[in-house]
Amino acid sequence: MLQKFLRKNTKEPVEIPHKDVSVLFVCMGNICRSPTAQGVFTQQVQAAGLDDKIAIDSAGTVPYHVGKAPDSRAQSAASERGYDLSSFRARLVARADGEIYDYLVVMDETNLLDVRSVLNKKDWSKLHMFMDFMPGVSGREVPDPYSGGKDDFTHVLDLVEEASQGLLTHIREAHSL
Repeated sequence: MLQKFLRKNTKEPVEIPHKDVSVLFVCMGNICRSPTAQGVFTQQVQAAGLDDKIAIDSAGTVPYHVGKAPDSRAQSAASERGYDLSSFRARLVARADGEIYDYLVVMDETNLLDVRSVLNKKDWSKLHMFMDFMPGVSGREVPDPYSGGKDDFTHVLDLVEEASQGLLTHIREAHSL
């Protein structure tokens, strides 16, 4: 059903500038976890001097928040640590994302299944669980903080910061950056 909805209602992803590596973070609504990951990873990539080599974006699997800014609680938690998510806008993951991005990094098993239902089967190998990049926690999920409070958003930020470092290390090694 998700695939049918997305085919009818998803605009093609925004064209990304050509870079050596491209990463798309995906969660359910694209207003909490994936824009947080986008903001954190962007800053880490910039700090490593690789922003001219790595393209970064985020998307969601449900249409509820398309066009909206990240959740104010996610923005607040991120802002407290120096990350600015205010310019991001939610969009839906699209079949073309599988052709465009080298890494489609999902926050949980449900996202994995939903994105898999949208992509061409040949692009499934690009799907990764975000927490698999955090040493010692393979298979864990980034919990959805949407129904929680400030501590839940802070916890997600903790996980995202560490997993982002692991992802960056992986990309640097795998792509000789």
